[in-house]
Amino acid sequence: MINTPETKTEVGNYFVSNYPPFSLWQPEYIPHVIEALNQPPRIEDPLGLYLHIPFCRKRCKFCYFKVYTDKNASEIERYLDALIKENEIYSRTPAFQGRQLRFAYFGGGTPSYISEKQLHYLVEGLNRYVSWENAEEVTFECEPGTLRKSKLETLKEIGVTRLSLGVEHFNDDVLGANGRAHLSPEIYEAYQWAREVDFPQINIDLIAGMMGESEAMWRDTVRKAIELEPDSVTIYQMELPYNTVISREMIEKGLDSPIADWPTKRRWVDYAFEQFQARGYRVASAYTLATTKKPCRFIYTDALWHGGDMIGLGVSSFSHFGGVHFQNAHSFEEYVRLLDSDQLPLLRALNLTPKQKLIREMILQLKTGALDTAYFRRKFGVEIWDEFQPVYESLTRGNLLGRNNGTIELTRTGLLQVDSFLSEFFEPELRPVRYA
Repeated sequence: MINTPETKTEVGNYFVSNYPPFSLWQPEYIPHVIEALNQPPRIEDPLGLYLHIPFCRKRCKFCYFKVYTDKNASEIERYLDALIKENEIYSRTPAFQGRQLRFAYFGGGTPSYISEKQLHYLVEGLNRYVSWENAEEVTFECEPGTLRKSKLETLKEIGVTRLSLGVEHFNDDVLGANGRAHLSPEIYEAYQWAREVDFPQINIDLIAGMMGESEAMWRDTVRKAIELEPDSVTIYQMELPYNTVISREMIEKGLDSPIADWPTKRRWVDYAFEQFQARGYRVASAYTLATTKKPCRFIYTDALWHGGDMIGLGVSSFSHFGGVHFQNAHSFEEYVRLLDSDQLPLLRALNLTPKQKLIREMILQLKTGALDTAYFRRKFGVEIWDEFQPVYESLTRGNLLGRNNGTIELTRTGLLQVDSFLSEFFEPELRPVRYA
């Protein structure tokens, strides 16, 4: 029987972004990273770059990423030099020779926190070592309050093709209660500038279930998001990993969860999906809708969810390369120190078995709402329904998915709670392991 949470939003990870669980990654596996980087280059395989820009105006109460709100300009510039140095070290490895980027993703933190001058400096430095010439997608995350039209013009100049605005909500009381640095007037101003600069694709992020939110507030936020006519919208259901401000207060003070329960969040996301679909959007994944008025691609997630290589530059960044997971040093000082001594700032790693590679791709691709069974037959030599039959049959009985002419398709109910049952596909000994 599949167990899906139908109660309060408690402290702990819900969103499944990788496999095996991060808690299994260990320093003793770092030699596997070096071995993968010393292999001959796989020229035809997609390669991506994730750049972690960990600076913010303030820390959101629900944020679980590695961010800093106290770094001055000289410290930021020192960090940018470290990013460039890390990229340069990778460019020397045998596995990187002749390979070009298919995509790049600037995440955070708040990438748009850094100045126009710093942006030019960073990208020019990165370009010296790994070619961006054929990159099909360059995504850049932005906090609306950090933007000016001139900065957006700079982003267009450095090659950004997909701008992602961290709107989260349109209600100022909700934004304030959750610690966001911006308010709604800055959303509209930034969005108008972004349209004037004319990026190929503009995405906005929303979060269902923030502190202080009501049904009426959510419906109003969905209405206002639709009125903007973004090219795509990404809608998350709020979770409470252990290292958020909200989670710490709940644990230390014994407080009840201040976040909407899972059935409520799923209902709200379902409502948003219905409203966007009624206005010509298609469901692209469990979290994303895209307009049908123009082509919208999601190369970053598509490559990552199909086993593509991605190197994460920056403090605490995650990478997947040649079948090996690894993460960078978790402290700013240690990250910079290791790069100053011409060393990759590796913290921990894990070499995946063939079965783990299969499970990883399968659970990540389930987030799209459908699996092509022929893909797994070609790549892994496995009939995935037969391989995981007890789980699939249980999910079918629960009306969460079904089979249809060579595909496994999630129902809307299944799609809205996909992260709640992905762990059922984990290897039995890893199901009870803490995720992160």
